[in-house]
Amino acid sequence: MNRVRGITSYLILMLPITVMVGLPRPWSSGKRRLGFCRHRATLLSTSSAAPRKILDLFTGSSPVMEGESEENEGQLFFCVSMGAVLRLVEIQSRNFARPASFSRNSSPEASMAPGNLVSSLLTVFMVLILIPRTYQLQSSQAWSLLRIKALLNYPPVLSAWDINTDFCNADPTPYLTVACYEESITQLRISGSGSSPPLPRSFLIKSFFTTLSRLPNLKVLSLTSLGIWGPVPAKISRLSGLEIVNMSSNYLYGTIPRRIYTLRNLQTLILDHNMFSGSIPDALGDLPLLALLSLKNNTLSGPLPSSFSVLKSLRVLVLSSNSLSGELPDLSSLTNLQVLDVENNFLGPTFPQLSRKVATINLRKNRFGGGLPTNLSSYFLLEELDVSSNKFVGPFLPSLLSLPSIRYLNIARNRFTGMLFGNMTCNDDLHFVDLSMNLLSGNLPTCLISNSSNQMFMYASNCLKIKDHSQHPYSFCQTQALAVEILPLHQKGKSGGKVTVVSGVVIGVVGIFSLAGVAVFIALRRGSIRRATKKPPRRIVEHASNGFPSKLLADARYISQTMKLAALGIPTYKSFSLEELEAATNYFETSSLMGESGHGQIYKGNLRDGSSVVIKCFKFKKGQSSQTFNHHIELISKLRHRHLVSALGHCFDYYLDDSSISRLFLIFEYVTNGTLRTSISAGGPRLTWMQRISAAISIVKGIQFLHGGIIPGLFDNHLKITNILLDQNLVAKISSYNIPLLAENRKTSGLPTSSSSGSNEHGERSKHTDKVDIYDFGVILLEIITGQPIESTSEVDITKDELRESILADETARRSIVDPVISRQCSDEALKIVMEICFRCLREEPTQRPSAEDVLWNLQFAAQVQESLGGESQSCEESSRSPSWPSRSPIAL
Repeated sequence: MNRVRGITSYLILMLPITVMVGLPRPWSSGKRRLGFCRHRATLLSTSSAAPRKILDLFTGSSPVMEGESEENEGQLFFCVSMGAVLRLVEIQSRNFARPASFSRNSSPEASMAPGNLVSSLLTVFMVLILIPRTYQLQSSQAWSLLRIKALLNYPPVLSAWDINTDFCNADPTPYLTVACYEESITQLRISGSGSSPPLPRSFLIKSFFTTLSRLPNLKVLSLTSLGIWGPVPAKISRLSGLEIVNMSSNYLYGTIPRRIYTLRNLQTLILDHNMFSGSIPDALGDLPLLALLSLKNNTLSGPLPSSFSVLKSLRVLVLSSNSLSGELPDLSSLTNLQVLDVENNFLGPTFPQLSRKVATINLRKNRFGGGLPTNLSSYFLLEELDVSSNKFVGPFLPSLLSLPSIRYLNIARNRFTGMLFGNMTCNDDLHFVDLSMNLLSGNLPTCLISNSSNQMFMYASNCLKIKDHSQHPYSFCQTQALAVEILPLHQKGKSGGKVTVVSGVVIGVVGIFSLAGVAVFIALRRGSIRRATKKPPRRIVEHASNGFPSKLLADARYISQTMKLAALGIPTYKSFSLEELEAATNYFETSSLMGESGHGQIYKGNLRDGSSVVIKCFKFKKGQSSQTFNHHIELISKLRHRHLVSALGHCFDYYLDDSSISRLFLIFEYVTNGTLRTSISAGGPRLTWMQRISAAISIVKGIQFLHGGIIPGLFDNHLKITNILLDQNLVAKISSYNIPLLAENRKTSGLPTSSSSGSNEHGERSKHTDKVDIYDFGVILLEIITGQPIESTSEVDITKDELRESILADETARRSIVDPVISRQCSDEALKIVMEICFRCLREEPTQRPSAEDVLWNLQFAAQVQESLGGESQSCEESSRSPSWPSRSPIAL
């Protein structure tokens, strides 16, 4: 009988143990939990307590052992359960092994009634089933996340993180995602606002990546718009399991580390909108699984590594808005490549070799030349092709219009030739075509005439037979084709009069006198009479940037920097007609005249849409053709930025007898609120302290764009506080640039510039052109701080010495030289930072002056300090804060 009871009890004992062992692995967490339970299990297994007391421990009647915190309650619960079961197994095994003769002398624990034993075991079984089956994050990784929060300066997106956060089970948001597998973090996605400033100077990027390396199973790392700054350390190689890395829209600089090749599992690398420089490392070609590489909007230079030709998995390659140069490597073996975007670089001159499976090709604004490859007509998966603003020549391929997948085609601002016919076919899905500013002739295809709002077709500045004043005469395209040594295609069905005109032009170009007799001579004379009585074309559109439809902006896979600027409210650059300018200025009436320069007059005009503009007129002697000004117009069309008085367009006027340029009109936006000096020291409504910092930040961003946001960069721009204008929102804009075409005969006015900053400064201008504008900005910043107009070099030197002494002194001394209007508004910490960077900008040695990036960082840090210490009170004029503040967006190029 005892033997039967023993077997029954043994089976009942094994049932909960079997269930417990069979639970999922996240419930029984292996070595870590067993290690945690070691001392508790030892106590239970050696205890002489009765099974009932052990069950009391199990069910919670016994208090938590000393030294065990409530946060370990879940693991403690597991330990007590395991210890109770092991103890019951031990007691029952002893009872089962003892002879019956000893049972009467056994202790009460050993002779427990079978009914009590069964009841206890059922209790054990039920509680084991109720043990939570959730993942528990390792404490070291939880600590690492809290450390990351601190290193990122406690961003708002991480405000909910604390020691009680269940990181693995938190609901993901578009700005924050933490994913776990078993007990380790595998995904970390944190996204700040698009206007995040650089992190404080105390931030150490090496410490940050050291903390990240404590997440060894991390596969996805996305840290965008968080203000992270500094060079990426080689410690990134410790995260060997990474598959996706996205650190765009930060302030990372230096070179891309070569150690990145150790991330053998990397599939996506996105480092857009940073400040990386140097060449693209060959090591990227050693990543066998790399499918997406995006490095746009940095300052990378040099050629693309030849190792890219072996990236068989590559699908998307985006390198736009850098300074890359040279030929692209042979990419024809990359059969998975779908997107190639290298816009706004110096690449070329040969069209890249690509697989026929590519869907998007964007070569805009480079140095590609020659003709398009004929096999481009067999790219049946091609959806978007943009080769605009290059140096392509030769015949246009009409078959591109009818490719089965084509939706977007842009060949503008090249020298394509050839005949178009009205019966050409187009793909039904084609919604954007730009053929502008080429040498195309013939008839416009009927498929490119549409009244649909979803389609945009542009063809200005060709030689097409349409009733449109934007077209050149056929002779223009023919002579231009000869100029680039392209033989024009022969035309059929030309009238006798047009043959005569063309013959006259060709004879005039090649310098051959009439050899055809009296009939040809009479015909030439008649043609000359007709040309003399006919008014020549009033304008020629050269290198004008055309706008894009709003639907394209919404649907485009990648949006260029120009489109981003347009989204900020800057109108599209275009070519104006002389009639538009005459209407805007009432035929250049004297009341519209704003002033004069060394080359012409400056007018204020009102366009038909109601907007006000500034029109600068430049006069030239005979003999200047539009080709002479092409590179100037191309550069001026790039001067479009939130913190510049942006160029809106241009217009050519011509002499009637030889069609050479007589006047060039440049059209700029009109800024309404006067100069910065008016709002600082000239009696206008005074800006508050925060508005002054905001204006200074805006000026530095404008300088940064002039130096590196356009190619070639513009340096030594003769910045003055009177050339800084404020718009209706008090946003500061630079109104003067050092363009050779705009270089006026400046008279010596005594206003301090960098040329008067120290010894041998004039000789240093060519060596340190980027530091010339920094000195001029320091003079402007000095006036912003003191509120006193500075008119001479001696005033700069005196005020700079006072500034230096106040920095080294106490707060009272610093406030003594500050504009009294803002003295009570500014915190001493922020004021000292602005003073220090101002003094550094005014150093006599150009090499000792800070870079534009350093100046911007310090000013943004000063603004952050000012806000963190309570912001500012309004000035006595009740100036409102600029709506553009805080000016904390990533650097805009």
